[in-house]
Amino acid sequence: MVGTPYPIEPPVEPMLAKLADAVPDGPFLYEPKWDGFRALVFRGADELFIQSRDLRPLDRYFPELHDALLRGLPAGCVVDGEIVIATPDGLDFDALQMRLHPAASRVARLAKETPTSFVAFDLLAAGGRDLRGEPQHARRAALERMLDQAVPPLHLTPATTDQATAVEWLARFEGAGLDGVVAKPREGRYEPGKRTMFKVKHARTADCVVAGFRWHKSGGGTVGSLLLGLYDDDRVLQHVGVTSAFTMARRKQLAEELAPLRADALDDHPWRDWAGAAAESRRMPGAQSRWSAGKDLSWEPLRIERVCEVKYDHLQGTRFRHATIFLRWRPDKPPAECRYDQLEVTPAFELAKVFGAGGTARRA
Repeated sequence: MVGTPYPIEPPVEPMLAKLADAVPDGPFLYEPKWDGFRALVFRGADELFIQSRDLRPLDRYFPELHDALLRGLPAGCVVDGEIVIATPDGLDFDALQMRLHPAASRVARLAKETPTSFVAFDLLAAGGRDLRGEPQHARRAALERMLDQAVPPLHLTPATTDQATAVEWLARFEGAGLDGVVAKPREGRYEPGKRTMFKVKHARTADCVVAGFRWHKSGGGTVGSLLLGLYDDDRVLQHVGVTSAFTMARRKQLAEELAPLRADALDDHPWRDWAGAAAESRRMPGAQSRWSAGKDLSWEPLRIERVCEVKYDHLQGTRFRHATIFLRWRPDKPPAECRYDQLEVTPAFELAKVFGAGGTARRA
């Protein structure tokens, strides 16, 4: 932007995190990892700009948040945080995705029906001064001072310097749909685009029915992803997600290995009617939606005979939030035993600490 009214000229790449297997010990500041849309908020004298992680503007999709942040943030600041939708049952990422709609009328309606919140967790500028060269602990202290009187939908993320508390959070937060824990070096500067933080995500395993697959985009008779299913309490096989992280050699091997299971697979397949279902109301394999961006989501059914074990982080509703990681085949496990009740369930973390009165959270 030429002649920008902001203390730092947008766009700015957000600082990133690399995956760790466990909560690291040391001079870190620990925070919950929020499951929403990463956003940088630039506040000028009379203007406000919300930037996405991929450097695009988000203001038009969240008009209610734009106006609230314009009122709630002081001039001359740049704040890093997450846009979320909080409900009594935790964070609702599916509802958040629905907010990215091209029709202004739909955006306006959803802004009233599913209003968003902004959880701040870092400060790049304050009072017109660039703070990116300041250590993390100083930026956190400045953020706490700035948001001391913040009101919803503007909130301050909890933070702690105690590793034991962070380890406890890793278990407690999951029930609310939070994504894990982030560890930030206390002396670290804000380094745009660099993975200088650590993220620790929930990781669990589940035995799933392999009910079908999609071909790989490269063609050549290779498998792109396996379609996974779990039985609910009514013994209905629900589509819960995919597993797709395979080498090309393994993709070719899978195509050969699964070929016998394709014969007459659709005759008695529990998903045989799904190809024509409405993707907006029921997320089924083969159905198109605006999130698929024109991708070929056609799928090949398999006879319900194979079970595999996968690693997953957490559920979003009745589906795995992210693609799972294939671990092994389970020839010893009958498909009928692949039920939701095998999944670990944790009690929901009380989000009122963040989304309650005042909307701020200090260090634990």
